[in-house]
Amino acid sequence: MSVQPARTPSPEPPILLREIVGSVAVLTLNRPAARNSLSEAMIGQLHASFNAIAEDKRIRAAVIAANGPAFSAGHDLKELTARRSDPDRGRAYFAEMMNACSAMMQAIVRLPKPVVTAVQGVATAAGCQLVASCDLAIASDAASFATPGVDIGLFCSTPMVALSRNVPRKQAMEMLLTGEPIPAARAREIGLVNRVVPAGTERDAAIALAEQVALKSAYTVKLGKEAFYRQAEMSLADAYRYAAEVMTENMMARDAEEGIKAFIEKRDPTWEDK
Repeated sequence: MSVQPARTPSPEPPILLREIVGSVAVLTLNRPAARNSLSEAMIGQLHASFNAIAEDKRIRAAVIAANGPAFSAGHDLKELTARRSDPDRGRAYFAEMMNACSAMMQAIVRLPKPVVTAVQGVATAAGCQLVASCDLAIASDAASFATPGVDIGLFCSTPMVALSRNVPRKQAMEMLLTGEPIPAARAREIGLVNRVVPAGTERDAAIALAEQVALKSAYTVKLGKEAFYRQAEMSLADAYRYAAEVMTENMMARDAEEGIKAFIEKRDPTWEDK
């Protein structure tokens, strides 16, 4: 009687794929069966990837894409619900996850390099928040966006922070209060995404946009991105005062000197990223 060897279980595929295309880092959400929900592990891997990108001088921009029909359905509600059996009914874990997700979203804003999303499908709740947290967004014409937490008794309060900083207040409130999805064309109209492209081309379009920005001085982009988000939270007078300081600092940079000189001499600049 022969004994069949035990089958070795197939390894689980990585939940976040990482690829370098030229000087652009491409991060692809890879939990299609779970609609790319932002599990504890996914949040942690995204945050760690942003930290690594910030330190890698070879990378000048990043793209976030996703596999499967959904870009991201937001938080992993099954994972969260499983902690209802904790002695505190999950309160400590819920707080930990909401804070971890918020920190990951802020890491995108604080990343000294531009981040572009390629949205191929539905982006809901924290998935919509992820799109809103990025600097630029390309959407497939098959994509849609929603903050539907109100439908299940869980108002999208953390997604609201990013959403309300991207679109006009009444448009944000309509999305938050009704939970109704909006198509890609409407998302472009209200400023949630930059461009809408034919389905299947959004990833390449996002990489092309990232590559376009990657051609600029990395020092100038870093300075400008930080200044953009900081001044947006200031009063008008404080914003102008701060922006004047940034412009002065920028004028003293080597790349500004080179860029202005190249413009006057009608030639392409040579960046040193300083």
